[in-house]
Amino acid sequence: MLKELFTKNAPKKKKYATIPSEAAKQDVPEGILSKCPSCKKIMYTKELTKNLKVCLQCGYHYQMNSAERLNSFLDEGSFEELNENMISENPLNFPDYLEKIEKDRRSTKLNEAVVTGIGAILGHKIVVAVMDASFRMGSMGSVVGEKITRAIEKADDLGVPFIIFTASGGARMQEGVLSLMQMAKTSVALKRFSENGGLFISIMTHPTTGGVSASFASVGDYNFAEPGALIGFAGRRIIEQTIREELPEDFQTAEFLLKHGQLDAVIPRLELKEQIGKIVALHQPGGELNW
Repeated sequence: MLKELFTKNAPKKKKYATIPSEAAKQDVPEGILSKCPSCKKIMYTKELTKNLKVCLQCGYHYQMNSAERLNSFLDEGSFEELNENMISENPLNFPDYLEKIEKDRRSTKLNEAVVTGIGAILGHKIVVAVMDASFRMGSMGSVVGEKITRAIEKADDLGVPFIIFTASGGARMQEGVLSLMQMAKTSVALKRFSENGGLFISIMTHPTTGGVSASFASVGDYNFAEPGALIGFAGRRIIEQTIREELPEDFQTAEFLLKHGQLDAVIPRLELKEQIGKIVALHQPGGELNW
């Protein structure tokens, strides 16, 4: 009797722990934590943002959008946007191109893959362009090339330095040769700017590839990059298949390019404003090197 009582009615011991119901779970707000893709450290997103989206443990540089970049780089309240309302057309009648452009407009709140304007860094006026990889992977179409060209010409008119942050997958295939023409157009504008004594600083961020890396991104008076940035023209696999050789592990990284003389420096994001500000100050009339 006693045996039956304790075996039949006693609750069975569970072999595995139960998963609490959804109602019993304590929800963690989405986006409150971030996991570093490099060292796998989990940190508060708020702390990561305060650190300009640089991992607090390993120094991995997350991508920044154009608004984050401008806020972190320019003097507060100094930015005045140029040519904000320029938008792309579909000159080649590429299927679904305008629909994709419109989708990116809604998701990014931008009209195109580059933001240009007048601003100041450490009190010195500049014209700045910031490419945004969240819009069509920062690809360069006619509007991107035109906005950058106009920004260069504005810097020339004002007699101030021109600074660009590049982030791009290359020329925009939906615009064909019209996109490729922007390589020449922007480079010619920079040549005129240089002949007039203008200062051009190029800062390459992850990734800077294709026609952008082969044109305006690589012809600065100073060519800088952020740590770990992917910089190159053709893809790694294509090059390996073409030359039939295995490339070094760090091929096409900022550090590799610096080692081979294609960059002047690799500057961590947390030091960028100060270092670029010093260079801009040095090139002002009567500027002195006070490092």
